Amino acid sequence: MAFTLEMARDAINRYNAILEEKRDYLTDLDTVIGDADHGINMSRGLRRAAEKIAAKEFLDFGGFFREVAVTVMSAVGGSAGPLYGTFFMKMGQNLTSRREASIAELADAMAEGLSGIMALGKSAPGDKTMIEALDPAIQALKKFSEDGDSAAWNMAVKAAEAGMKDTIPMRSKRGRSSYLGERSMGCQDPGATSSYYMIACMRDASLE
Repeated sequence: MAFTLEMARDAINRYNAILEEKRDYLTDLDTVIGDADHGINMSRGLRRAAEKIAAKEFLDFGGFFREVAVTVMSAVGGSAGPLYGTFFMKMGQNLTSRREASIAELADAMAEGLSGIMALGKSAPGDKTMIEALDPAIQALKKFSEDGDSAAWNMAVKAAEAGMKDTIPMRSKRGRSSYLGERSMGCQDPGATSSYYMIACMRDASLE
């Protein structure tokens, strides 16, 4: 079953809901190693994105993800806005003129989004960022795409969760948390956590 434009809309709505639910938790994570605003910022940005897409119809993924990207970039403060906005923008550009995509095609689009994040943030796997959840999730989607949507998505969510938890012992190398040095070790990265939620919401929108 293809990933459709309506599934994408449902995923953003689900992401908005879970970020509202987890807002304080994400902020608590960010209090330890960041600016203490990740949950607040992400919740505000996705709420506005959900409001924007509710009021419009879209012809393709390109227009849809561009709307989400622009809204997130303007509404989410700190580095998260540009990073998530870039992810959505690159996805949309990869899927321009499309209203549905196979799991493999979606994974390729997400990989483009991830490349945009890495270029903008000058970051790589191992830096203790959102990449730790996104990269393994995308790789799992690609690896298991021929095993069916359910298998691919469930493996992607497991990979994202494992990547998120792997940030706990890591030393941060990017952003404000990098100034803490060894004190950043032992804390779960908030960006990896919100990225894990995003992957889970995409899975749920695709399979339920």
